[in-house]
Amino acid sequence: MNMSGRDARGPKNLVPLLLAAPLLLFMLAFYALPVVTMLMRSVSDPAWSLSHYAALPDDAVFQKVFLNTLYTSVIVTLGTLLLGYPVALALVRTRRWAPVILILILLPFWTSVLVRSYAWMVLMGRHGLINEALLAAGLLERPLRILNTPLATQIAMIHILLPYMILPIANALRQIDPSLARAASGLGATPWRTFRQVILPLSMPGVAAGVLLVFVLALGFYITPAMVGGPREITLSMLIAQQVDQLNWGYAATLSAVLLATALAIIAACYRLPGIGNAFRMNTR
Repeated sequence: MNMSGRDARGPKNLVPLLLAAPLLLFMLAFYALPVVTMLMRSVSDPAWSLSHYAALPDDAVFQKVFLNTLYTSVIVTLGTLLLGYPVALALVRTRRWAPVILILILLPFWTSVLVRSYAWMVLMGRHGLINEALLAAGLLERPLRILNTPLATQIAMIHILLPYMILPIANALRQIDPSLARAASGLGATPWRTFRQVILPLSMPGVAAGVLLVFVLALGFYITPAMVGGPREITLSMLIAQQVDQLNWGYAATLSAVLLATALAIIAACYRLPGIGNAFRMNTR
């Protein structure tokens, strides 16, 4: 009887694996294989060696670009968190306006990144809508240089990545029992104290997921920094594209490997931190 029971359960246990097999084969062929090929090229072009990696510590251009990429990612992550948390809270708390808020969040999200980057170029150009409005109001005597600056890159990236912060936080806020806030209020806690000691700690799984998602996405962003930031504000993805254009495949593969390793290291570090790691484990249950 036990043997027959195990035999009956055996095929059923294979069903999830068979259902996932097409996706696994697709990811193996179109993601894992190209990544492995890229990693191999970083040590095999033009000859088998670690010369590209050995030269990075003395490469001033790489160091400047890498630090600029990290700095931009941190600023964008903080900006999306400061703007996204109140929006997520309003999305959960306001039932009447929730559909409108959700549409305002998702409508730009459904628009191409290229189109949104072009829109920011129109807004922040020397003769764009922002400068024209300030000149017409008499607040400026000459147009401001907004486009092709770090500020322009950060503003555009915050706008594009904002939904990735709002949606995980809103999902975590929805899972909080409303009776907890009412109980805290009944015990004499002020709204701010209720938020600080009840709502905020319980929403940390969503905050952790949003922060990690936005930061990793910002590390590899290419289109928006290239269009809005311009050639002077180079990020690591832009430097990789430049090396590919120059057919410097070995160096480009090395930079790609560094970018991939940085993203994986950040994910691993965040997952191992006691507070954030527990938040992720709670969010995946």
